[in-house]
Amino acid sequence: MSDTGNEKRHTPGAAQSPEAGPEGPVHRLAVIGAGVMGKGITTLAVGHGLPVVLVDLDENVLGKARTDIANQLRLARMMGKLPREGATGDLVVTTRLEDIAGATTVIEAVTELAPLKAKVLAEASALVAPGTLLVSNTSAVPIDEQADAVRRPEDLVGIHFMNPPYMIQTAELIRGPRSGEHAVAAAGALLRTLGQNGIVVGDGPGFVINRILQRMINEAARIVADGIASPASVDAAFQGCLGHTTGPLATADLIGLDNVVDSLRVLHERTGDAGYEPCALLLDKVAAGDFGRKTGRGFFEYGGSAS
Repeated sequence: MSDTGNEKRHTPGAAQSPEAGPEGPVHRLAVIGAGVMGKGITTLAVGHGLPVVLVDLDENVLGKARTDIANQLRLARMMGKLPREGATGDLVVTTRLEDIAGATTVIEAVTELAPLKAKVLAEASALVAPGTLLVSNTSAVPIDEQADAVRRPEDLVGIHFMNPPYMIQTAELIRGPRSGEHAVAAAGALLRTLGQNGIVVGDGPGFVINRILQRMINEAARIVADGIASPASVDAAFQGCLGHTTGPLATADLIGLDNVVDSLRVLHERTGDAGYEPCALLLDKVAAGDFGRKTGRGFFEYGGSAS
């Protein structure tokens, strides 16, 4: 995987739609945000041979991202989740948002805070040409709400990648009320290139998965807080009785309890439904820095922080 750091730049200029190559469209991705999801999406893309510019404001975060992406790529290939043959996509990391020029798709993958997502999308849409696909990797914020921030709402769609995206091969493709047909088609083509099954859904807080999942996690945490069952018993019931591969609380630890709380707040604010108000146990764990797998402890212990 080639990585020349901030020295390698794209020449500013008009971004173009993917060109038609002998095997389909040629994609050039820009991913904004080198957190858990940004790294996972980048791993998925370079693993399928797509070039990626990964943008983050923090040099240290980018430095760690290079190592994490290489490790994730190695693991996914070893497990047969990414192609073992073929070229790895070129990876460039940069702190300059201007380096997204030349991308055919820009994927926003910052923290699940609506004002921050809107700011990033607004700045990105000002740097790329009309027709460049803009994607919000959001788990809960409605696409039409974010469309207010961009110059061309018809170029914006949502893709809710699951975590980790290089292991889970299905994603929600969210069609906002102002999403153009060209954008939905381009997003579908990108997902197919990435080996993903894109399920097209309508817009609304939490879409399908998180509208259901986040409430389930919240209720599971309330059950633990009420002393009705332990985290292990809650998850065992879902696995044994309902056939779930992973229980709701282990799933929450994988997502990150901080991200769960952010998503619940988005849902609560936009629906007014008290069932989405983050329960005290979740808030206490986040306040203590126990976010789940990435910190080594959440509802379960993981023996040290993870990538």
